[in-house]
Amino acid sequence: MRTSNGHNPALERNKNQSTALERKTDEVWLLDDDTSVLKSIARLLNSVGWDVKSYTDPAQFLENARSKPPGIAVLDVLMPQMSGLEVQRKLQNICPLTRVIILTSNDDPVVRRTALEAGACAFFLKGVGNEEFLSVIKSASREPASRGI
Repeated sequence: MRTSNGHNPALERNKNQSTALERKTDEVWLLDDDTSVLKSIARLLNSVGWDVKSYTDPAQFLENARSKPPGIAVLDVLMPQMSGLEVQRKLQNICPLTRVIILTSNDDPVVRRTALEAGACAFFLKGVGNEEFLSVIKSASREPASRGI
């Protein structure tokens, strides 16, 4: 059914829902002990419409994941209380469908291999370009997690 201005409300509604699904399907959680990194990444993600939760404490991050699992988690590796790889391993047990992206300054091939073999969908060094990072976030929001399925 068309309105007097020639628009089909059902098609418009479907188009708007489709656009929203293409943009994002999940909240992104960030974990890094460096608050300036958290603010920078949160600002970037917010600027393109993502809902973001930021954490500096791995234990609090994991505790909150127990009650409301994140869709996407961006983790630093080098943190004083608990390594990002340990957080990744614990997060898999709590919520195996969460997609993990590692963002670190640690350019160790063993750490990279360990994270990717444990199911991380991407491994970036801090300073990665915004477009490349956002592209992986968008891709992670669309892909079903393969762990636990």
